[in-house]
Amino acid sequence: MKQVNGKALIAEFIGTFALIFIGVSAIAANQITEGAVGLTGIALAHGLTIAVMVSATAAISGGHLNPAVTFGAWLTGKIDAINAGGYVICQCLGGIFAASLVKLSISSEVLKTIKMGTPTLGTGVNPINGVVMEFFLTFFLVFVIFGTAIDRRGPKVGGLFIGLTVVLDILAGGPITGAAMNPARHLGPALLGGEIGNFWLYWVGPLCGGAVAALLYHHSLATIDSRKSEH
Repeated sequence: MKQVNGKALIAEFIGTFALIFIGVSAIAANQITEGAVGLTGIALAHGLTIAVMVSATAAISGGHLNPAVTFGAWLTGKIDAINAGGYVICQCLGGIFAASLVKLSISSEVLKTIKMGTPTLGTGVNPINGVVMEFFLTFFLVFVIFGTAIDRRGPKVGGLFIGLTVVLDILAGGPITGAAMNPARHLGPALLGGEIGNFWLYWVGPLCGGAVAALLYHHSLATIDSRKSEH
Protein backbone atom coordinates (compact mmCIF):
# COMPACT_ATOMS: atom_id res chain seq x y z
CA MET A 1 0.00 0.00 0.00
CA LYS A 2 1.20 3.48 -0.85
CA GLN A 3 2.27 5.65 2.07
CA VAL A 4 0.90 9.14 2.53
CA ASN A 5 3.43 11.80 1.57
CA GLY A 6 3.24 14.17 4.54
CA LYS A 7 5.50 16.80 3.00
CA ALA A 8 3.32 16.90 -0.10
CA LEU A 9 0.20 17.40 1.99
CA ILE A 10 1.79 20.37 3.76
CA ALA A 11 2.81 21.86 0.41
CA GLU A 12 -0.70 21.48 -0.97
CA PHE A 13 -2.18 23.13 2.12
CA ILE A 14 0.17 26.12 1.95
CA GLY A 15 -0.16 26.62 -1.79
CA THR A 16 -3.96 26.50 -1.73
CA PHE A 17 -4.03 28.72 1.36
CA ALA A 18 -2.02 31.35 -0.53
CA LEU A 19 -4.36 31.25 -3.54
CA ILE A 20 -7.49 31.86 -1.48
CA PHE A 21 -5.91 34.40 0.87
CA ILE A 22 -4.44 36.52 -1.94
CA GLY A 23 -7.44 36.06 -4.23
CA VAL A 24 -10.02 37.17 -1.67
CA SER A 25 -7.78 39.99 -0.46
CA ALA A 26 -7.43 41.29 -4.03
CA ILE A 27 -11.21 41.35 -4.42
CA ALA A 28 -11.48 43.18 -1.09
CA ALA A 29 -8.80 45.65 -2.20
CA ASN A 30 -10.81 46.34 -5.33
CA GLN A 31 -13.82 47.17 -3.16
CA ILE A 32 -11.80 49.38 -0.80
CA THR A 33 -10.22 51.30 -3.68
CA GLU A 34 -13.60 51.65 -5.42
CA GLY A 35 -12.65 49.54 -8.40
CA ALA A 36 -9.05 50.71 -8.87
CA VAL A 37 -7.73 47.14 -8.88
CA GLY A 38 -10.22 46.02 -11.52
CA LEU A 39 -10.79 42.65 -13.14
CA THR A 40 -7.27 42.65 -14.60
CA GLY A 41 -5.71 43.23 -11.20
CA ILE A 42 -7.80 40.50 -9.62
CA ALA A 43 -6.89 38.10 -12.44
CA LEU A 44 -3.19 38.90 -12.02
CA ALA A 45 -3.38 38.41 -8.25
CA HIS A 46 -4.77 34.91 -8.71
CA GLY A 47 -2.51 34.03 -11.63
CA LEU A 48 0.71 35.27 -10.05
CA THR A 49 -0.08 33.44 -6.83
CA ILE A 50 -0.59 30.22 -8.75
CA ALA A 51 2.60 30.81 -10.75
CA VAL A 52 4.81 31.27 -7.71
CA MET A 53 3.14 28.63 -5.54
CA VAL A 54 3.12 25.96 -8.25
CA SER A 55 6.81 26.70 -8.78
CA ALA A 56 7.48 26.49 -5.04
CA THR A 57 5.58 23.23 -4.49
CA ALA A 58 6.13 21.38 -7.78
CA ALA A 59 9.17 19.46 -6.56
CA ILE A 60 7.36 18.43 -3.36
CA SER A 61 3.77 17.65 -4.36
CA GLY A 62 3.54 18.41 -8.05
CA GLY A 63 1.86 21.72 -7.26
CA HIS A 64 -1.75 20.65 -7.79
CA LEU A 65 -3.38 23.18 -5.40
CA ASN A 66 -6.77 22.23 -6.83
CA PRO A 67 -9.03 19.17 -6.36
CA ALA A 68 -9.83 19.23 -10.08
CA VAL A 69 -6.14 18.85 -10.93
CA THR A 70 -5.69 16.08 -8.40
CA PHE A 71 -8.78 14.30 -9.75
CA GLY A 72 -7.38 14.41 -13.27
CA ALA A 73 -3.99 13.21 -12.06
CA TRP A 74 -5.61 10.30 -10.22
CA LEU A 75 -7.69 9.29 -13.25
CA THR A 76 -4.53 9.09 -15.35
CA GLY A 77 -2.46 7.24 -12.76
CA LYS A 78 -0.18 10.13 -11.82
CA ILE A 79 -1.11 9.82 -8.15
CA ASP A 80 -2.53 6.97 -6.07
CA ALA A 81 -5.94 7.11 -4.40
CA ILE A 82 -4.64 7.49 -0.84
CA ASN A 83 -2.48 10.49 -1.61
CA ALA A 84 -5.10 11.96 -3.95
CA GLY A 85 -7.62 11.91 -1.12
CA GLY A 86 -5.08 13.51 1.20
CA TYR A 87 -4.35 16.21 -1.36
CA VAL A 88 -8.01 17.12 -1.74
CA ILE A 89 -8.57 17.26 2.01
CA CYS A 90 -5.55 19.51 2.53
CA GLN A 91 -6.50 21.74 -0.38
CA CYS A 92 -9.97 22.23 1.07
CA LEU A 93 -8.60 22.82 4.56
CA GLY A 94 -6.15 25.35 3.12
CA GLY A 95 -9.04 27.21 1.51
CA ILE A 96 -11.11 27.22 4.71
CA PHE A 97 -8.18 28.32 6.88
CA ALA A 98 -7.28 31.08 4.43
CA ALA A 99 -10.84 32.41 4.46
CA SER A 100 -10.89 32.38 8.25
CA LEU A 101 -7.70 34.45 8.40
CA VAL A 102 -8.99 36.85 5.77
CA LYS A 103 -11.83 37.56 8.21
CA LEU A 104 -9.21 38.58 10.79
CA SER A 105 -7.36 40.77 8.28
CA ILE A 106 -10.14 42.69 6.51
CA SER A 107 -13.18 44.52 7.88
CA SER A 108 -16.39 42.55 8.09
CA GLU A 109 -18.23 45.34 6.26
CA VAL A 110 -16.01 44.97 3.19
CA LEU A 111 -16.17 41.18 3.26
CA LYS A 112 -19.95 41.27 3.54
CA THR A 113 -20.16 43.55 0.52
CA ILE A 114 -18.03 41.24 -1.62
CA LYS A 115 -19.58 38.06 -0.16
CA MET A 116 -16.18 36.93 1.11
CA GLY A 117 -14.85 36.98 -2.44
CA THR A 118 -16.80 33.83 -3.20
CA PRO A 119 -17.13 33.00 -6.92
CA THR A 120 -20.76 33.60 -7.88
CA LEU A 121 -22.89 33.64 -11.02
CA GLY A 122 -23.11 36.98 -12.80
CA THR A 123 -26.34 38.80 -13.53
CA GLY A 124 -28.52 36.81 -15.90
CA VAL A 125 -26.26 33.74 -15.78
CA ASN A 126 -28.12 30.53 -14.95
CA PRO A 127 -26.59 27.43 -13.32
CA ILE A 128 -26.34 25.55 -16.63
CA ASN A 129 -24.39 28.45 -18.16
CA GLY A 130 -22.20 28.37 -15.06
CA VAL A 131 -21.45 24.66 -15.20
CA VAL A 132 -20.50 24.88 -18.87
CA MET A 133 -18.26 27.89 -18.28
CA GLU A 134 -16.51 26.31 -15.29
CA PHE A 135 -16.10 23.09 -17.29
CA PHE A 136 -14.24 24.80 -20.11
CA LEU A 137 -12.21 27.16 -17.92
CA THR A 138 -10.97 24.19 -15.90
CA PHE A 139 -10.46 22.12 -19.05
CA PHE A 140 -8.05 24.78 -20.35
CA LEU A 141 -6.25 24.97 -17.01
CA VAL A 142 -5.75 21.22 -16.59
CA PHE A 143 -4.81 20.81 -20.25
CA VAL A 144 -2.04 23.38 -19.80
CA ILE A 145 -0.91 21.71 -16.58
CA PHE A 146 -0.56 18.37 -18.35
CA GLY A 147 1.20 19.97 -21.31
CA THR A 148 3.67 22.09 -19.36
CA ALA A 149 4.17 20.39 -15.99
CA ILE A 150 3.29 16.70 -16.29
CA ASP A 151 4.47 15.88 -19.82
CA ARG A 152 8.27 15.53 -19.81
CA ARG A 153 8.43 17.16 -23.24
CA GLY A 154 6.84 20.35 -21.95
CA PRO A 155 8.82 23.58 -21.39
CA LYS A 156 10.31 23.71 -17.92
CA VAL A 157 9.17 27.16 -16.86
CA GLY A 158 7.76 26.41 -13.44
CA GLY A 159 4.22 27.58 -12.95
CA LEU A 160 4.42 30.52 -15.38
CA PHE A 161 2.13 29.18 -18.10
CA ILE A 162 -0.23 27.70 -15.52
CA GLY A 163 -0.50 31.08 -13.82
CA LEU A 164 -1.07 32.79 -17.16
CA THR A 165 -3.90 30.37 -17.90
CA VAL A 166 -5.55 31.35 -14.61
CA VAL A 167 -5.23 35.00 -15.63
CA LEU A 168 -6.85 34.53 -19.04
CA ASP A 169 -9.58 32.31 -17.57
CA ILE A 170 -10.51 34.97 -15.00
CA LEU A 171 -10.48 37.71 -17.62
CA ALA A 172 -12.92 35.67 -19.70
CA GLY A 173 -15.03 33.99 -17.03
CA GLY A 174 -14.73 36.21 -13.97
CA PRO A 175 -17.87 38.27 -14.66
CA ILE A 176 -19.80 35.12 -15.60
CA THR A 177 -19.06 32.62 -12.80
CA GLY A 178 -16.24 34.15 -10.79
CA ALA A 179 -13.92 31.75 -12.66
CA ALA A 180 -13.21 29.46 -9.72
CA MET A 181 -11.77 26.55 -11.75
CA ASN A 182 -11.11 25.08 -8.33
CA PRO A 183 -13.61 23.66 -5.80
CA ALA A 184 -11.36 24.72 -2.90
CA ARG A 185 -11.36 28.32 -4.18
CA HIS A 186 -15.14 28.38 -3.76
CA LEU A 187 -15.42 26.20 -0.65
CA GLY A 188 -13.41 28.23 1.86
CA PRO A 189 -14.99 31.67 1.27
CA ALA A 190 -18.48 30.16 0.85
CA LEU A 191 -18.36 28.34 4.19
CA LEU A 192 -16.92 31.35 6.03
CA GLY A 193 -19.78 33.64 5.18
CA GLY A 194 -19.90 33.92 1.42
CA GLU A 195 -22.46 32.93 -1.20
CA ILE A 196 -23.37 29.29 -0.61
CA GLY A 197 -25.89 29.05 -3.45
CA ASN A 198 -25.04 26.84 -6.44
CA PHE A 199 -22.42 25.12 -4.31
CA TRP A 200 -22.62 21.98 -6.48
CA LEU A 201 -21.81 23.94 -9.63
CA TYR A 202 -18.29 24.73 -8.44
CA TRP A 203 -17.56 21.05 -7.92
CA VAL A 204 -19.27 19.48 -10.92
CA GLY A 205 -17.97 21.94 -13.52
CA PRO A 206 -14.29 21.93 -12.49
CA LEU A 207 -14.09 18.20 -11.73
CA CYS A 208 -15.66 17.23 -15.05
CA GLY A 209 -13.59 19.74 -17.02
CA GLY A 210 -10.39 18.62 -15.33
CA ALA A 211 -11.20 14.95 -15.88
CA VAL A 212 -11.88 15.37 -19.59
CA ALA A 213 -8.71 17.42 -20.13
CA ALA A 214 -6.56 14.93 -18.24
CA LEU A 215 -7.96 11.88 -20.00
CA LEU A 216 -7.81 13.50 -23.43
CA TYR A 217 -4.20 14.56 -22.99
CA HIS A 218 -3.15 11.26 -21.46
CA HIS A 219 -4.73 9.00 -24.07
CA SER A 220 -4.32 11.14 -27.18
CA LEU A 221 -1.31 13.42 -26.78
CA ALA A 222 1.06 11.98 -24.17
CA THR A 223 3.99 9.84 -25.29
CA ILE A 224 4.23 6.15 -24.49
CA ASP A 225 7.26 6.87 -22.30
CA SER A 226 5.35 9.38 -20.21
CA ARG A 227 2.59 6.84 -19.68
CA LYS A 228 5.08 4.24 -18.51
CA SER A 229 6.50 6.73 -16.01
CA GLU A 230 3.22 6.90 -14.04
CA HIS A 231 3.43 6.21 -10.33
